[in-house]
Amino acid sequence: MTKKQKKNLKRILISAACYFGVTISSLWITYPPLVLAGLYLLIYLYIASDVLKRTVMNIRNKDFMDENFLMAVASIGAFCLQEYSEAVAVMLFYQVGEWFQSYALDRSRKNIAALMDIRPEYANLEKEGSIEEVDPEEVKTGDIIVIKPGERVPLDGVILSGTSSMDTSALTGESVPRSVRPGQEVISGCINETGVLRVEVSRPYENSTVARILEMVENATDKKSRSEQFITKFAAVYTPIVVYSAIALAIVPSLFDGQWSTWIYRALEFLVISCPCALVISVPLAFFGGIGGASKCGVLVKGSTYLQDLSEVKTMVFDKTGTLTHGTFEVSKITALNMSEEALLTLVAKAESYSTHPIASSILRKAQLADPKTGVQDVQEIAGKGLIAQVDGQSVAAGNQKLMVSLGIDEANLIQGTGLGTMVHVAIDGQYAGMIEVADQPKAEAKEVFANLRKEGVNKFVMLTGDSQSVAQAVAKQAGIDEVHAQLLPEQKVECLEQILDSEHQGAVVYVGDGINDAPVLTRADVGIAMGGLGSDAAIEAADIVLMEDKLSALVTAMKISQKTLHIAKENIVFALVIKVGMLILGAFGFVNMWGAVFADVGVSVLCILNAIRVLNVSKFKTETH
Repeated sequence: MTKKQKKNLKRILISAACYFGVTISSLWITYPPLVLAGLYLLIYLYIASDVLKRTVMNIRNKDFMDENFLMAVASIGAFCLQEYSEAVAVMLFYQVGEWFQSYALDRSRKNIAALMDIRPEYANLEKEGSIEEVDPEEVKTGDIIVIKPGERVPLDGVILSGTSSMDTSALTGESVPRSVRPGQEVISGCINETGVLRVEVSRPYENSTVARILEMVENATDKKSRSEQFITKFAAVYTPIVVYSAIALAIVPSLFDGQWSTWIYRALEFLVISCPCALVISVPLAFFGGIGGASKCGVLVKGSTYLQDLSEVKTMVFDKTGTLTHGTFEVSKITALNMSEEALLTLVAKAESYSTHPIASSILRKAQLADPKTGVQDVQEIAGKGLIAQVDGQSVAAGNQKLMVSLGIDEANLIQGTGLGTMVHVAIDGQYAGMIEVADQPKAEAKEVFANLRKEGVNKFVMLTGDSQSVAQAVAKQAGIDEVHAQLLPEQKVECLEQILDSEHQGAVVYVGDGINDAPVLTRADVGIAMGGLGSDAAIEAADIVLMEDKLSALVTAMKISQKTLHIAKENIVFALVIKVGMLILGAFGFVNMWGAVFADVGVSVLCILNAIRVLNVSKFKTETH
C-alpha cells in the first residue's frame, strides 16, 4: 500500500468514526440544529476536501464534466436541503470507492512494475585487469564485463569464460534455471546464480533486450482497446447529458406542482446514481490487469487493443522453422545395411568432419567422436549432391539420391525416411550402405496445444513455410495443421497472409513466427505473435505480443488471459449500465433515496473493481497449459 493510499485510508476511517459517532449519538442527544449542521459540515469538509479542490480547479480550466463535479454538486445540494447526514454519507462512501479503485489499480500495476525490476543498476567493467563499477549505459559494444553470482546481467553479450545457472524467470515466467557456458549468449535482465562469468558485450544498453522490453511494457497502456475507447467516448457524452437531465428533473416538475425541495432532492439522487466511476475505471482496470497478469506468465502485450483482438481470434497462421519445430537439425533416424548403425554413423561423421553444413554438424553431434578427422583423406564436395571421402581406407559417399544414382546405385533400392527431414544416403566402396535422416524435429506439444486452442475458439490453423512441400505436409500432419503453403519466399508469405485476411472468415487473424525473418508478416497480421522472443530484436520490434519462452503452450495461456479479460470487461459494462439505468428510473420517480443512490454509485463501482482484479490471478492459466 502506498503512502497516499495509507493517508486516504486514515482519513476515511477517521471520517467514518466521526460520522457514525455523531449519527448514533444524535439518537440519544438532541443537538441544536446549528450544532448538528456544524458537526456534519466539519466531517464533510475533511472527507471531501480533495474532491472539492479538484472540482474548483476543473471549473477554472473549463473542463469540469466529470465524477468530481457530480459528487460535489450532489453533496452540497444535499446540505442546502438540510440533508446533512446523507450529504456526508455520499462523500464518505464515494471516497471508499475511490480507495478501492486506487488499491486495485496499484495491485495490477505491481505486476507490470515487477518487470521494471529487471533494469540493471550497474555493470562490472573490466579495464586493464581491474574491475570498475559503471552505469550500464556507459559500456560499449566489445567491452568485457564480469557478472558475479547473485548479480543481474546488465547487458546482452557472449560468455568468454565461466559456467553458471541463469534465472530467467523475470523475463519468461519460467522458474527452472538455465545452464550457460562459454560461447553462449546471455540476455540482460536475467540473474546469474552460481559462477563468475566474463562476458563480451554484443550491443549497447539502449539496444539491449532489457531496454526494449521495458520500453514496450511502459508504452503498453497507451494503446487502448476498442472497449476502452468506447467507454472514454461514452463518458464524455454521458456526463453532460446527465447534468442537464438532472437540472431538467429539478426544474420542470417543480413548475407544475411547486414541490421544489422534493424534485431538487431527486435530481441530486440522480446525479449520485449517474456517476460513471464503475465504467470509467473498471473496464480499463480489467485490461491493465490482463496486461500485468500476462507479463507474469512471460507474455508481453504491447497494448490492450491486441489483448482484445487476441480474444476474438478464429484463424491462426504459423511459420514452421523455430515455431512448430525446434529450429535445429538433429539425426532422427539411422538405417544401416550389413553393418551396425553406430559403425555407419561413425564413417559418415568422419566424412562430414570437414564440412560446415548444418546437416554435417548435426551428424557430428550425434556421433560424438573425440577426433573425427583422424583417418580422413581426399574429401571431395560435389555441389548439389554431397561429398566423397577416403575414411580409414574406405571410399565413403554421403549425399542425396542424385549422388547415389551417379555412383550407379538404383534409385529404387534407396531407403526412404519419415518425410520430416533430409535423407543422407550412404555408399561404401560403391555399395549402398544405408541412410541417415536429419530433421528439424516438430515440437511434441504442438498437437495438444492446437487441441486446447480449438477449445478456446480457434477453428483454423495454417502453415506458411519456405521448406519443401513434403516436409511441410509431414510436420502439418503431426501437429494438426489444416492448411499448408510451402516453398514460399518472405514476400510470398505476406501475399498468402493477405489472401487469408481478405477471405471470408470470422474474428481476427494471428500470425505466429520466431520473429527473426518474419517481421513483414508479423506486422501485416491483425495480431503478430513472436515465439521465443528472449533476445530477439526482431521479435520485440515487429510483434504485437511477445512470448518470451519458446513454448507453444504459451499461446493457450495468452488466449485464456485475453478471453478472461474481455469477459470481465463486458461483465462490468453490462452490470454497471443495467444497475445505473434501473436506479436512475427509480430515483427519478422517488422510489430510491440517497442511500440507494450511494449503492448505485459506490456499491456498483466497488463490485466492478473487485470483479476486474480477478484477472490478476494468473496461476490457473499457467498450470492448465503445462
